[in-house]
Amino acid sequence: MNRPAARSALRSWWAEWHLWSLPAPVRVLLVAVELAAVCLLTVDIAVHGLPRDGSLWWTAGALLVFSGVHAEISLRAERLRRRIADTRYIDLSSVWTFAGALLLPPALAASTVIVSYTHLYFRVFRPAGTPPHRQFYSTSTVVLAVYLVASVRYGFEAVGATTSWLAVVEVLACLVVYTGTNMLLVVGVIRLTQPRSRFLAILAGGDVGLETATLCLGGLVATTVVPDHVLLVGLVLPALVLMEQTTLIRQLETRAATDAKTGLLNAEGWRSRARLVLATAERDRSGGGVLILDLDFFKEVNDRYGHLVGDAVLRAVAEAISDEIRDRDAAGRFGGEEFVVALAGVRGRPDRDGGAVREVGERIRRRIEQLHVRVDDEVPVQVAGLTVSVGAAVHPGAGRDLDVLLAAADEALYAAKGAGRNRVLVRHGPRTPSPPGPSVPAPRPGA
Repeated sequence: MNRPAARSALRSWWAEWHLWSLPAPVRVLLVAVELAAVCLLTVDIAVHGLPRDGSLWWTAGALLVFSGVHAEISLRAERLRRRIADTRYIDLSSVWTFAGALLLPPALAASTVIVSYTHLYFRVFRPAGTPPHRQFYSTSTVVLAVYLVASVRYGFEAVGATTSWLAVVEVLACLVVYTGTNMLLVVGVIRLTQPRSRFLAILAGGDVGLETATLCLGGLVATTVVPDHVLLVGLVLPALVLMEQTTLIRQLETRAATDAKTGLLNAEGWRSRARLVLATAERDRSGGGVLILDLDFFKEVNDRYGHLVGDAVLRAVAEAISDEIRDRDAAGRFGGEEFVVALAGVRGRPDRDGGAVREVGERIRRRIEQLHVRVDDEVPVQVAGLTVSVGAAVHPGAGRDLDVLLAAADEALYAAKGAGRNRVLVRHGPRTPSPPGPSVPAPRPGA
């Protein structure tokens, strides 16, 4: 390869890292974790060396072979899962890395992690568009987890844990330490990258149940299968493939029900979820309702700043709505600048006067009023002074069926726009809307 071609390849490889575009706190955490992993492994090998026991190397080789076969069998599904993962991606190769952490000395276990994750990067993550720095960080978190598991194992050996129940406790302790280390480090970097993201939402996006099931399989491989019946590891592979396919189907269903522009539910997904929310209110005999929110004069934002800025405003409004409701409520985008929310369990009792439903609408209205949406493009733009009109219908006073509640809320929304916009109107019965909300200045000319 000539020098210009080599320089071009090096620049291309360096550009893939995207590391320098990240916020400074994120870069600090990445470098700190990666240095800690490298230093631990280097010092361990320098002080203790690698094991000379051939059986340990045979075990490490077997785990690597099974890990490679697993990766190749599930190649297409894993690439797709990686591409569509919204938050934290759960890698099912932890079956093999956790088994290695339980069976091997830490230096050898960490080495198998590096080999396994390097193979995964070139076969799964790089084709899926994962930047190298992200894979390097993930590998480092697993190496640190391996060393913490080794410290737990050492502690149990020091107290002479020989009974069967203590062995179970040891494996469980190792599982908690392994997944806790990996989880906290990965969620920590996501929170630094996305300051307004929710800790529980990141965990839910990563599917804690899938991660726990994967590690339990790794524990079984380490304690039961590999020591006595290594060929039976082949029976684990169909279970892993089925778990991956099931998870992929669920991710695709979630993606199909999600509005790509805002991350909220789309119209069809929201209707399905809203019916479940209202069924909960009906079953618990608690208050509930439906809100329809429409941004005032949003056409002016698009006409003045362009649709890219308008999309950023929609995302900011969606985030504001999500922040003001609970996880058990359902928020969605119906299209354009119109949003919908389904509420259940409001104040834990039927809400006959619409006060509790109105309170949620008012919180959202005030939050949107305070928004300052900055878009750093070629010419930085900041959009402020946004307002929203809200129509609400109380369940069951205004109706029990979702379509009936939507019609009542839509009627209230048009009344709110006719009364001057930037207000919340609530229908708590089949006919009479509640009095208008706070007085506002006369509306500007426009849509």
